[in-house]
Amino acid sequence: MMEFRKAEKNDMVRIMELIRQAKAFLKANGVDQWQDGYPEQRDIEGDIRDGIGYVLTDDDVIIAYTGIDFRGEPAYKSLRGQWLNEEPYAVIHRTAVDNAVKGKGLAQHLFAQAERIARERGVYNIRIDTDEDNKVMRHVIEKMGFVYCGVVIFANSPKIAFQKCVHPSQDR
Repeated sequence: MMEFRKAEKNDMVRIMELIRQAKAFLKANGVDQWQDGYPEQRDIEGDIRDGIGYVLTDDDVIIAYTGIDFRGEPAYKSLRGQWLNEEPYAVIHRTAVDNAVKGKGLAQHLFAQAERIARERGVYNIRIDTDEDNKVMRHVIEKMGFVYCGVVIFANSPKIAFQKCVHPSQDR
């Protein structure tokens, strides 16, 4: 049975295993994203400490990880482009899915959970960014109805940025 829950300290080893798998997957697919060390263990530890890290489990085995942050993203203030609006938003960060279950819609499930959590908090906008050449993540982002808004810079690296407005009563 699948469960979506907040990540805990004792999940760290498994989450880092998923992050390592994701880095290797990106590298094998010629994507430069996550090849400079980020995200590191301290990033995930921060997510857990700050209560923004989430895991998806199947029979108590962690099969996916994501960060869902409502504190804003400073880099988004310098967007080259235009956001859909300037209302409060959630940011989806650091998504990784176990290689053994890739292609089964789990990233979409994580995004749907982010939408649900945002609606529960009265936030009706979600933003995300990725490398332009990350075709897998771009496919998920576009499939989930996000709209391209422009380019942001993280650590001197351009990322394409997207936003989705979610309706308060929308259920997925």
